[in-house]
Amino acid sequence: MPRARKEKRNSTSRGLSILVTGGLGAVGRFLVAELEAAGHAVTVADRQPNHERANYARCDVGEFRQVEQLFSGRGWKRGSVAKKRRFDLVYHMAAEFGRWNGEDFYENLWRTNAVGTKNVLRMQEREGFRAVYFSSSEVYGDYAGRMREDVMDRVEIKQLNDYALTKWVNEQQVLNSARQFGTQSVRVRLFNAYGPGEYYGPYRSVICLFCYRLLHGLPIEVNRGHRRTATYVGDMARTLAVLAQPKKFRAGQAYNIGGSDYHRVEEYARIVLEILGRTPGKLVKYRPAEEMTTRVKRIDGRKAARELGHRTTVTLEDGIARTIEWMRGVYGK
Repeated sequence: MPRARKEKRNSTSRGLSILVTGGLGAVGRFLVAELEAAGHAVTVADRQPNHERANYARCDVGEFRQVEQLFSGRGWKRGSVAKKRRFDLVYHMAAEFGRWNGEDFYENLWRTNAVGTKNVLRMQEREGFRAVYFSSSEVYGDYAGRMREDVMDRVEIKQLNDYALTKWVNEQQVLNSARQFGTQSVRVRLFNAYGPGEYYGPYRSVICLFCYRLLHGLPIEVNRGHRRTATYVGDMARTLAVLAQPKKFRAGQAYNIGGSDYHRVEEYARIVLEILGRTPGKLVKYRPAEEMTTRVKRIDGRKAARELGHRTTVTLEDGIARTIEWMRGVYGK
């Protein structure tokens, strides 16, 4: 495999040429909007068969042939002339999400997260683009202290579930590629993103689950003893978009991207109930802390604040209210 090489890219006067894998996801949609607002030419790749975007490609990142097609120009639109595509920057967001999703569909989880990241790295080693790879606060595993980016360099950590393991594997793959092939990448660890745009499903974020189920009068389960740093999706996307600025991209760095709101999970349920005007009654069932899941996620976000300008502009109460309002419009409640 040849060493990653620097090439002159086809960035335009509007900005960079950027590829976002998983760009139709809950965070991806916000990130794409931020990047386009900054004047970048953004291409989205996702698994949805059809989409109205002009610059959209269907791609399962777990299949190398499909990842390769993103750059060869094949497979974009039937009948169109193949044209090799060059990207200055790739945000690799495509992933299977969630602790229990990783238990129930572990084959998909490992293929998409671990093999998918390796596939993108192979293209990076060949094409020489810069990349942002997405990790998770779950990589901090059983660490009980404030989570700073260098924790894993100082403390032996045990990741507690397959989802966490795949994300840590991804980070190691990125570091190995940089050392062996000279690829230039940044890793970001997202802390509990939530907000409008996250459609309900059994494996979605806890705030999404609480909002949807209580909105529809369905019971929720609240595991006591868990504390989380919640991050409104708009605040997160704004900071992620900063990495497209050449002077802000520092190859080899890792960043915690998270909010300043730090609460017990019970508080999430209380806020949702209050906004909806409901009482707990039979709607809320309290359970002990969940096994094999990080109990306390408290971010040290000073590095992202200092170097990327990250800040919280939407409070937890306001963010949950916006999420519920969006769900009312989507689900007609």
